[in-house]
This record gives sequence, structure tokens and C-alpha cells, in this order.
Amino acid sequence: MKIVAQRCRQARVTVEGETTGSIGRGLMLLVGVTHGDTERDAAYLAEKIAGLRIFEDEAGKMNLSVLDIGGAILSVSQFTLYGDCRNGKRPSFTAAARPETAEPLYERFNALLREKGLTVETGKFGADMDVELVNWGPVTLILDSPGGA
Repeated sequence: MKIVAQRCRQARVTVEGETTGSIGRGLMLLVGVTHGDTERDAAYLAEKIAGLRIFEDEAGKMNLSVLDIGGAILSVSQFTLYGDCRNGKRPSFTAAARPETAEPLYERFNALLREKGLTVETGKFGADMDVELVNWGPVTLILDSPGGA
């Protein structure tokens, strides 16, 4: 699994003009699943995301997690994270898991975050989505699970 995590002041996703997920302070996540990813990968990344210390404490140091600040998560499925652009001009998406594999793992990842006490909003898997984000910092990180790297 691969995640692009962006610290945000607010984020929102809409599908066909309807808001499906919206948060204030927290993390905007783009989540990709590749072949061979398992619940172990989802659990690893849920643990990593929940504890990632990228919010500033009172001394101005990145020392607090999304849990520490009472923030939320906006999680958006993003198969294009596994786009391969090395050959030609059109990306190849053969490394992205098929929807019947990716969707349950994406949903399980979100459930694991919720089990940690986080509020998790989402887009709609497989839909054409409009994503709005106020990136705070900006702070953007790319995380890979051990199996999906």
C-alpha cells in the first residue's frame, strides 16, 4: 500500500456535486493498493498514520499526531499512485490492485483508523471525485507499507 499524507487545515471531496467527506484540521490521505497487499499492510499504515508526529506542539516542533490534536482524516482511494510513467507518455496502471481486491482493503484501512478513535471521512471508491485541500505548511509525506513498497 502507498499513501500520500498531507497535513491540512481543511479538506473536502465531492462526487457529482455532492460532498461525501469533509474535515477541518487533520490529514488528507490518498490511498493506493497494489497486488499482494494484505490486512497486515493496512494495519501497519493505520498505526503509522495515527501516530505520525507532524503537527506542531507549543514549542513549534513537529511533535504531535493527528490523535493528539483531535484532528480528523479524509481518506480518498487513489489507484493512480501506482501509475508507472517510466515508458512512453501514458502511465501504466498494472501495478494497481483490481477494484475487487483494493476496495475491501481500503475499507479495512479506514476501519482500522476509526478503531484508533479517529474520525474518518471518505470519498467514493472508484468514482470521479473533486478533492479540495488547504495544505497546512505545506507538509506532504509519502508512506509505503513493507509489502507494497
